[in-house]
Amino acid sequence: MKKIFFIVFLVLMAVNTSFAGGYQVGLHGQKQIGMGLIGTSLTMDASAGFYNPGGLAMMPYQFSFLGGASAINGFTKFQMQGPSLYQADTDNPMGTPFYFYGAGMVTNRLAVGLAVNTPFGNSLAWEDNWAGRYLIEDITMMAITFQPTVSYRINDFLSFGAGLVYAFGSVNMNRALPVQGPESEGNINISGETGNFGFNAGVMYSDREGLNIGLSYRSLINMEMDEADALFSVPQSLSTSFPAENKVAVTLPLPANLDFGISYQVNRELMIGMALNYVFWSEYDTLGFDFLNNTASLQDSYSPREYVNTLIFRVGGQYMVNPVLYLRAGAYFDPSPVNDNYFSPETPSLDNLAFTTGLSFLPMENLSIDLSFLFIMGLEKEVTYAPDNFGGTYKSRVYIPGLGVSYNF
Repeated sequence: MKKIFFIVFLVLMAVNTSFAGGYQVGLHGQKQIGMGLIGTSLTMDASAGFYNPGGLAMMPYQFSFLGGASAINGFTKFQMQGPSLYQADTDNPMGTPFYFYGAGMVTNRLAVGLAVNTPFGNSLAWEDNWAGRYLIEDITMMAITFQPTVSYRINDFLSFGAGLVYAFGSVNMNRALPVQGPESEGNINISGETGNFGFNAGVMYSDREGLNIGLSYRSLINMEMDEADALFSVPQSLSTSFPAENKVAVTLPLPANLDFGISYQVNRELMIGMALNYVFWSEYDTLGFDFLNNTASLQDSYSPREYVNTLIFRVGGQYMVNPVLYLRAGAYFDPSPVNDNYFSPETPSLDNLAFTTGLSFLPMENLSIDLSFLFIMGLEKEVTYAPDNFGGTYKSRVYIPGLGVSYNF
């Protein structure tokens, strides 16, 4: 019974890690994606409402509207620690993060806007009957944020802005339970949804020589899920130990971000930029789980995670071939926040090296069709999930094409 309880506890840890601790989705604009996901110092359109509210009042249009989506196609390979030769792969469903922005200048100094984004999400499924199925089989989750924003330009050089953020999140995951050995496994499904508030604020400096400097902060949002469904499927003899329909309370933190960016318009055709994104992953120090219905085998539990804050370095640029065609390229390095002793396969977060490219085509005045492509290499690493002594070598590859449309006037 103690072993069964421990496995159930690991499942609940996986829910929290998958929702917010594995990685955050940075796909919030095809133009920015094409330039290495920089954006903190850019004022090109209404997308500044998300990247840096301070820049919204400096956008060069009276009104700006844009939307788009990306298609995440990724896989992870696992090689068990020697002397075993066992290998396994994920068979992930396609993830489709999206964004929408709308903004307008109320006066020549005051701008208002709305940003809708999917900054956190994960869709992962390991192959059937894989060795880690007692930790995770599959998981799907998403966090959608809605941010009304106000931005004010103090003078020709300086502006600031802020937005109220409402985040709505949902999660659904499955894993096996070896309640009577591999020949007679059980199952647990965890699902739930919740929402909470945060904020985004930023400041932008822009001179007449083409230099932009931006600083923005996106706050921590604690997604407190008081009554997530915990549905157990076990042999009848264990039904009293694991109530078929239970509830569990868990807090799912979406970490704060502090972003700094610089961009420079070298000449009429070429713009280059860089960004530093500091992510406050250390919020994942300890995770707690509170069951509504406890039994001798199913008690409330707490576990250390010991995540560390990370600094993401990004570079990118844009080149105007002619007034109807823009080309972009970029790269970034995103280190993993996960403690090597608590590396769980529900969101195998590795050190990521990424390369990006993109273009915009303007078929008519004010209308832009924006394309991007992002390739992410999860650098191979040998790690362990110490509580269950499950370890091995992971590596991953992710391919993300994206399409967006923007209309500015």
